[in-house]
Amino acid sequence: MSHTFTPEVIAEIQARARLGGGEVRGWGARRAVPCFDDLLILTASLPLTSVEAYREPGETRTVLGTRYAAEPVVLDIPITIAGMSFGALSASAKEALGRAATMTGTSATAGDGGLAPRERDAAKTLVYQCLPSRYGFDPDHLRAADAVEIVLGQGASPGGGVLLGQKITTPVAHMRDLPEGVDQRSASRHPDWHGPDGLRVKIEELREATSWRIPVYVKIGATRVASDVRHAVEAGADVIVVDGMQGGTGAAHEVFIEHTGIPTLAATRLAADTLRRLSVEREVQLVVSGGIRSGADVAKALALGADAVSVGVAALVALGCNATSDDTGADVSLGYRALGTVPGACTACHTGGCPVGIATQDDMLADRLDPDFGAERVANYLRALATETAMLARACGKASVHDLDTGDLVALTVEAAAMARVPLAGTSWIPGAP
Repeated sequence: MSHTFTPEVIAEIQARARLGGGEVRGWGARRAVPCFDDLLILTASLPLTSVEAYREPGETRTVLGTRYAAEPVVLDIPITIAGMSFGALSASAKEALGRAATMTGTSATAGDGGLAPRERDAAKTLVYQCLPSRYGFDPDHLRAADAVEIVLGQGASPGGGVLLGQKITTPVAHMRDLPEGVDQRSASRHPDWHGPDGLRVKIEELREATSWRIPVYVKIGATRVASDVRHAVEAGADVIVVDGMQGGTGAAHEVFIEHTGIPTLAATRLAADTLRRLSVEREVQLVVSGGIRSGADVAKALALGADAVSVGVAALVALGCNATSDDTGADVSLGYRALGTVPGACTACHTGGCPVGIATQDDMLADRLDPDFGAERVANYLRALATETAMLARACGKASVHDLDTGDLVALTVEAAAMARVPLAGTSWIPGAP
């Protein structure tokens, strides 16, 4: 068998030949890239000892937006819910995510297409996004938010996302001021400015519109990270959000998902180092996203210099994505089969046929998701991540998760050591370091 023309590659070529284009799908990259699994945490020994849980439960409180905002975002845990739109997700899913954020003392993010019905009420702390598309953007919703996130790009779809016509139902079309049932592609750049100077003006406009009350985040897809972070800081951002190539999406071209950007592991260290070089690491906070799954991932991201992480795909899995049954207890295997997939391998978010009622605008399918049950599952998952992160911090002798640093890490592979700039396990060697 050819390593260049595998059966999967042959099938992709044949599909392109039939359709005249590549695949559109949801989720994130399937390919294996260096990730947080390639790092290990060094727990305390002599002279530093572990912290007893009964003495120090482990501080997880996180504050974002301390640079200029009169009211920074204060969170109980360093784990937030990433932006996912009403349109890509059902109203029930958006409500459940907002409730879960409230239950765990963290923030939810609105996503493209404006503010979903009941989303503001569900999420005590809400981040409102300003995307290139400006679909559904409302200054009143902006002023009602606790932070605003200017989205310059995301890991899975740097060329702009896709929302297929079957998901643009009457409510979605009304919110986004779009024709019903027609495929839509999100814009790849903001329509009213271009470049770092324009970003500065946009940040000032948003500050004036909100009376300098709320923080302004700037979200970038992980590509030219050092340059992008520097420009965002110079433009006046309070918080930098970096989304690695493992980040998910509701629908994007697979050529973007699999072949653009850099891994979250590399992006985290690049962003943190840039903030340190600019001497703003305590002034401008860093949030990283893209493939975060466990408390170990969170702890390693914080040790590399992040102040918080954001979860998207993992939150949906906790909500019920790829489950074998819906919230009524009914088996949904036939629904997956109709999409040409199976539970555990479904990435058909773009189709609108989600069997568990998450990535759909079909009312009958959406009714399969109970927002109460879903919120409890996501909240349990977020609490578990926070607990695991605190446990690892205590094991390293740290009373706060924010005290973790690169001295607590080693790498299992040369590639991970070079990207994270920590020693290869069992050596003092950092590949590429002087």
